[in-house]
Amino acid sequence: MKKGCIKDYREILEDEFDDNRYNKTEQQYHYDNAVIEFFGADESSKVRGPRRNILYINEANNVPWETARGLDIRTSEFTFADWNPVGEFWAHEQWFNKPENAYIHSTYLDAKWVLPAQVVKDIESYRLTDPNWWNVYGLGRIGKVQGLVYPYFEQIDELPADGQEFYGLDFGYSNDPTVLTRHKIIGDCLYSRQLIYETGLTNDQIAERMDLLGVRRNYDEIWADSAEPKSIEEIHRHQNPKKPGHFNVKPCPKGADSVEFGHQKVRQYKQFWVKDSLDCIKEQRNFSYIKDKDGKLTDKTTHHWSHGMDSRRYGVVGYTSREPTGTVDDVGSMKSAPLSGIRGRTF
Repeated sequence: MKKGCIKDYREILEDEFDDNRYNKTEQQYHYDNAVIEFFGADESSKVRGPRRNILYINEANNVPWETARGLDIRTSEFTFADWNPVGEFWAHEQWFNKPENAYIHSTYLDAKWVLPAQVVKDIESYRLTDPNWWNVYGLGRIGKVQGLVYPYFEQIDELPADGQEFYGLDFGYSNDPTVLTRHKIIGDCLYSRQLIYETGLTNDQIAERMDLLGVRRNYDEIWADSAEPKSIEEIHRHQNPKKPGHFNVKPCPKGADSVEFGHQKVRQYKQFWVKDSLDCIKEQRNFSYIKDKDGKLTDKTTHHWSHGMDSRRYGVVGYTSREPTGTVDDVGSMKSAPLSGIRGRTF
C-alpha cells in the first residue's frame, strides 16, 4: 500500500495533502466529516469486521472473490473496483450485466493530467513492439498476457530462516530502475525478495542503500549485470568509515545464449516472492516473450517488465555457477548444503 495506493493518493492531492491529517500507524486520512482508511485485502479474515459507507478496491483482479464479497456486503452505499483487464475474473461473473451496477471503460488517456509525460511515452512505446500488452494496458481491452517467461510463482510472508543468502543487481538510472533482490535456494525452491526498485540512483547511492539494507561487506555475494563493469567496480570500491571492507559484487557469468540459459535456470525452481515485493511480482505477471509478425513467440522479451526479472536471473545464474556444494572456496569458507524447503500461500 505504501508503494501503491497511499503513494498515489499523496501524488494526486499534491499540495492539498496534509501530513497532520494522516495517521501513519492506523493508515487513515482524516477530513472534517470523513475518514479514508487504507488496508490490505490479501486475506478474507483481515476484512470481516470493519464497515464503511464507500469502498474502493484497487487492482480488484488480485483480490479473492470471498474477500471482495465480504467487503462489499459491509459497505452501506456503493463500491468502486478497478483493474487491468489481463483476463476475466470474478467481477465479470458476479457484477457484470446487473442493472444496479455500472461499468466504466477508462484508459491512461483519462488520467493524462496526473501521469508524468515519460509514463505516457512509455505506455505508447509498446503500441507496435508488444501488441498484446498494448491491447490490455493501453486500450483497456480484455486480453491475456501470453508467452509468460515465468508463469508460475507463489507469495510468502518472509524469506525462510534457513539457507545461504545471495543477491542480484540490475543497473538502471533515468528511465529504467535499479533493482536489488535478495534470494535463497533451498532444495528445489527459489525464494526472493525485492529490496531496491528505484530510478535515479548513482552507484554511491546504491552502495549506501546496500549498507542500510544489511548487505554484508566482504561476505555476501552480489551478482550484477556483466555489461556494467564500471558500476560493479565503483560499488566494490565504495568506502564506509563505519563498515570497513568491500562489497563482494561481481559480474554474472555470460556465454552463448546466456539470457535464455538464465531463464531456463530460474524455471528449474519453484519460485516464491515475499509478498511486499510489489514491483517484481507485477513484473513476473507480465514478463513475456515477444511475438514475431506471424504471431510466433521469439526469444526476445518485454523490456518494460524485465528489470526485477534480470536482477533475479543474475543472482541465480551467478550463485549456481559456483563450485559444487561442499567444496572450499578461495577464502576458506565452506559452501552450505541445500536445506529443506517451505511452501507459501498462492495468490
